Amino acid sequence: MTRRKLTTDEIELWRQVADTARRIHPERSRYVAPTPKPKPVKTVKSRVSTSFEIGSRARIAQSEHNLLPALPERLAKQPVHMDKKAFGRLKRGKMHPEAKLDLHGMTQDQAHPALIGFVLRAHGSGKRLVLVVTGKGKTKSDDGPIPVRRGILKHHVPQWLSMPPLGPLVLQVVEAHISHGGSGAYYVYLRR
Repeated sequence: MTRRKLTTDEIELWRQVADTARRIHPERSRYVAPTPKPKPVKTVKSRVSTSFEIGSRARIAQSEHNLLPALPERLAKQPVHMDKKAFGRLKRGKMHPEAKLDLHGMTQDQAHPALIGFVLRAHGSGKRLVLVVTGKGKTKSDDGPIPVRRGILKHHVPQWLSMPPLGPLVLQVVEAHISHGGSGAYYVYLRR
């Protein structure tokens, strides 16, 4: 509990009581009550910000979970290995693919050899940009308590393109522009 400061009236009253009281030990020095100190004037420091943000000083707790980012985020974070100007045109949908492979309705066992054969033939014939359509995947009505990613082929095709025998032939894999299939298709830019 903090003590409050005495007012000047209370100090004056105490002095009157102390003057009328008889001392028990007259040999000791007499106590003089302090006079109240003037209150300091508060000044605002220039470094203090007047704006207030909730949580600005809160510590950011590190998440214990290390979740794998979604596939579009991982593809977007990959370094650009092709010409920057051509990459910009590719992202805007201004470059047209020279060949197209549609994997709709295929299983993994059917799609993987079809993709390998398609990319090897396209590279052998000197094509630079091909389009691989995987589809977005089927939506299930009840996913259950564990979330399941949609589109098996959508998630496996970028991995297959980075592994042998296709890895040395592929320069860049980018999610297609909306005019060429959007998130259900990939541009595959091949090496010369």
